[in-house]
Amino acid sequence: MSAKKGNEPQERAARPRTPRSRPAPATDVFFETPTLRIIHNDLFQTASVPARSVDLIVTSPPYNVDIHYGSHVDRLEYHEYLAFSRNWLSRCYGWLKPDGRLCLNIPLDKNKGGQQSVGADLTSLAKRAGYRYHSTIVWNEGNISRRTAWGSWMSASAPYVIAPVELIVVLYKSVWKKARMQARSDTTRDEFMGWTNGLWTFNGENRKRANHPAPFPVELPRRCIKLFSFVGDTVLDPFLGSGTTLVAAAANSRFGIGIEIDESYCKLARERLVREAVSDPEETP
Repeated sequence: MSAKKGNEPQERAARPRTPRSRPAPATDVFFETPTLRIIHNDLFQTASVPARSVDLIVTSPPYNVDIHYGSHVDRLEYHEYLAFSRNWLSRCYGWLKPDGRLCLNIPLDKNKGGQQSVGADLTSLAKRAGYRYHSTIVWNEGNISRRTAWGSWMSASAPYVIAPVELIVVLYKSVWKKARMQARSDTTRDEFMGWTNGLWTFNGENRKRANHPAPFPVELPRRCIKLFSFVGDTVLDPFLGSGTTLVAAAANSRFGIGIEIDESYCKLARERLVREAVSDPEETP
């Protein structure tokens, strides 16, 4: 996931970002090629994504588990976290085309700071924001070995049940079927048969290798992009982080837009794209 945590002193109360949290800069395009764009701004403030211009959003928003990022507070009260989530979901809804889709990578639930049904709550918020529900993919990343919280050890008193899975909730704006003439899909037969099974099993990303506290592996956006968009479509990640979604978009002949509030992650994503996704670095700023 590409969430971020602020640098506020610990004694100050956390505050969620809102649609009027800061003024928009004169220009916020941090990096651009003919097919890729990184926007350095708060997603609530940028004017660099036209309305009804995006075919697919693939993102992993903040999980609100107090992860140390650069410019986003990841330790909100749960009601504040839900308000923040409602706001960004509504913002992204306006960017989608009528047949646009959202692949939302979120936890099934969380125990830190109190048990919460995050997956169910954010799915409900998205539906109230106008999205229509299509399906849920269960991503088995198999990280149960990293768990450290057991509750009441070997006792029925208060055990914790932790599932080593995350969700990819698939939603859409108005119309599910994309009825576009001459549009080209690029999934193979084996990919289509495997990925339309709603249980995906592959490893998560290594934090040290990605140089980011909460990355997702490129396999996640790669599958979502190939299964739910056409070649040449526009893919957006409003929480870009280390740039994984744009790497996958470039590798699969899609236009990619990423929004990132933290400048250090913009730099990280730019370096990664130049290294992994841009065929001619001299074309880049």
